[in-house]
Amino acid sequence: MSRFFQPRYIFFAFSLVLVCCAVAQDIFTPVEQQQVSVETPGLFERSNAFTVDFSTLSEKEYSFPLPVGKGEVREHSDIEVTTVKGDAVKAMFDGTVRLSRNNPLLGNVIVVRHANGLETVYANNAQNLVKVGQKVKAGETVAIVGQMGEKYACLVSVMVDGRKINPETILDVKAHRLRKQVLLIEKHGQRIKVSVQQKEKVEEGGAGMVTEPFAKGNVYRWNLAEMGANAWHYPLPNSKVISPYGGKRNHAGVDLKTKPNDQIRAAFDGVVTRSGPYYGYGNCIVIRHPNGLETLYSHQSKNLVKVGQKVKAGDVIGLTGRTGRATTEHLHLETSFMGKRFNPNVIFNHARHALQNSTIVFTKKGKGIMVHSEPNKR
Repeated sequence: MSRFFQPRYIFFAFSLVLVCCAVAQDIFTPVEQQQVSVETPGLFERSNAFTVDFSTLSEKEYSFPLPVGKGEVREHSDIEVTTVKGDAVKAMFDGTVRLSRNNPLLGNVIVVRHANGLETVYANNAQNLVKVGQKVKAGETVAIVGQMGEKYACLVSVMVDGRKINPETILDVKAHRLRKQVLLIEKHGQRIKVSVQQKEKVEEGGAGMVTEPFAKGNVYRWNLAEMGANAWHYPLPNSKVISPYGGKRNHAGVDLKTKPNDQIRAAFDGVVTRSGPYYGYGNCIVIRHPNGLETLYSHQSKNLVKVGQKVKAGDVIGLTGRTGRATTEHLHLETSFMGKRFNPNVIFNHARHALQNSTIVFTKKGKGIMVHSEPNKR
């Protein structure tokens, strides 16, 4: 049995903040800057549904708007968070400020547009501290709480395409806790429907669990030369690279092309944790592998696997397409390790459609992960 599949497992997740096709932007129309409730351009352009995965967000990627406040859900899907004078209002997730102004009904109000397709609204502020187009991080101060009668409170709401959604689908408001689940968001005419996708269920010791890579220290070494012939598969055989990792546009993966509706294969054994439309990624699949690695495949014309399904290396998981933001039929491939996205070239020799003859070294440093490759001695 390869070291890649040891019998001791623990579940790991990584944050799929999909930056290469983010909804957030730097420039907004006058209407977007003035009106709280406006449709998000392009959100449902290619599909009437997308998913948002909160199950993999780390602690630093979410913040309750007023961490020491008391939250209660009011009518009209607003959260009223009461606190003390002068308290700081925090952004819930990373995003870009779309609106920051005074509103006759809401007072000083801020709207932040997030890369996952959602928008968060912070109203009744004594003072707004951010400007339109400014990028903010989860937990960053965006405003100072305002007075509401004899108390100090912020009104918070969550929107999709200009419509408020039930915040309790996302938050345990009283506990300030983010619900770790995957949401399916659908548009039916003028109505937005939000539902919880069935969570992945795996038994102890199953393929959906991963070996603790840092059980013996802060360094985990993965020797690709030790992978057996049946333990891996090149995701798109006979393909060529049409867009590399990185570059001027900070490409988050590598684009591979063959022909329309070509068969895409799982790179390694694992469990499907995402399978569905995701905004600019179009039809998107994420597979979690037994050593903490995750691979992402997108723009499929059709996904052939479901969330929770166990797959083997080489299994056909989808067909190449151009769903989402794509100008030609191709496969967009990303690789991540415990939340750290890295160049797929570290694993694959794309010219030879083979694994690299190297050892990948993952080093845990604080809350981050460093990745580098060491050539194997021949």
